[in-house]
Amino acid sequence: MSESESPEPDAPADSEEAETNAQLFGVWDVTEIEYSDPSTERYINVTPIAHTMGRHASKQFKKSEISIVERLVNRLMQTEDNTGHKQKTMKIVKEAFEEVHERTEENPVQVLVRAVENAAPREETVRLKYGGISVPQAVDVAPQRRVDQALKFIAEGTQRGSYKTSQDASEALAQVLVGAADYDVQSYAIGQKEESERVAEAAR
Repeated sequence: MSESESPEPDAPADSEEAETNAQLFGVWDVTEIEYSDPSTERYINVTPIAHTMGRHASKQFKKSEISIVERLVNRLMQTEDNTGHKQKTMKIVKEAFEEVHERTEENPVQVLVRAVENAAPREETVRLKYGGISVPQAVDVAPQRRVDQALKFIAEGTQRGSYKTSQDASEALAQVLVGAADYDVQSYAIGQKEESERVAEAAR
């Protein structure tokens, strides 16, 4: 075959087409995720990349540019058993996503986004000091902090559901995500959100 007839080289892996066709964990499509809360939409970033090698770690507020899936993985690592074990924690999340899909027949990334939106508190309390006396005061929660708090509640619910129990961490995570996505008040994440808002309402 002559040079003029040789096939064209493949497109590079980082081309726009390759990025568009990429899937999270090689399975889940993230191109058609829907958002119901406009206030947190810009802070819930969804990409097919679940491990950015800490490239944003030292940059202030860059965490919101990281995929919400990787942020969930990082939050789950903040426990005694998973600290520093990112591949292990990613496996937990991957297995949880498979279970979420079996339970709901939905894209688990969409379920995660809905769970974060539902579990994000809108009000919380701060302590103000007046002449040495601490007084609780209700304040609105910034959108970025709302996402942070939702991930915290989901991670705490996962640990509580799997620590010293027969339930696997992946099963506990799937249960928390499905419960939060359905706004089940029995779910730990939704329960914490409701409690935060109840305390804030009493402090108005």
